[in-house]
Amino acid sequence: MEKTLKQYDKQLARCKEVFVKKTKDYGTAWRILRPSSLTDQLFIKASRIRSLEELKEHKVNEGIEPEYIGLVNYSVMALIQMDLGKDEEMELPAERAESLYDKYIDLTKTLMIAKNHDYGEAWRDMRVSSLTDLILMKLLRVKQIEDNEGKTLISEGLDANYQDIINYALFALIKLDEG
Repeated sequence: MEKTLKQYDKQLARCKEVFVKKTKDYGTAWRILRPSSLTDQLFIKASRIRSLEELKEHKVNEGIEPEYIGLVNYSVMALIQMDLGKDEEMELPAERAESLYDKYIDLTKTLMIAKNHDYGEAWRDMRVSSLTDLILMKLLRVKQIEDNEGKTLISEGLDANYQDIINYALFALIKLDEG
């Protein structure tokens, strides 16, 4: 588990660096997005990853890793949006945005540690393409929950699905880094 935590933190640092830099460049313009728009943005990124995995060729000179980083960061944005809602201030100070980022990553990492213990690091035996498919499945679930106005009868809520997306994307980044 120690190896996993080091690798997880390394990939997470890459994601956070992008989030912080983009927050400095653009502010928190993403606060204008409705939850469904964030879900659609996540779906576009995951679909692009799947397309790149299947086509093995791409015309836009960006690889798969930036898309996984985007999945992590947009999922954190979705969790922040769920927490703050539309009534809070639109433009967040960079320090507050980073603090909220850390809050949701800490919760997500705690979930990863618990699940990783229970599942015995099964993700290490998975293909990156399977992690992509699981992310797409989670996004379809999120869309359905959103269409049901956030109500579920027995299933996990939106937050758990976003956290799973973050963890699957970080696992994919770890596996890609390992070669």
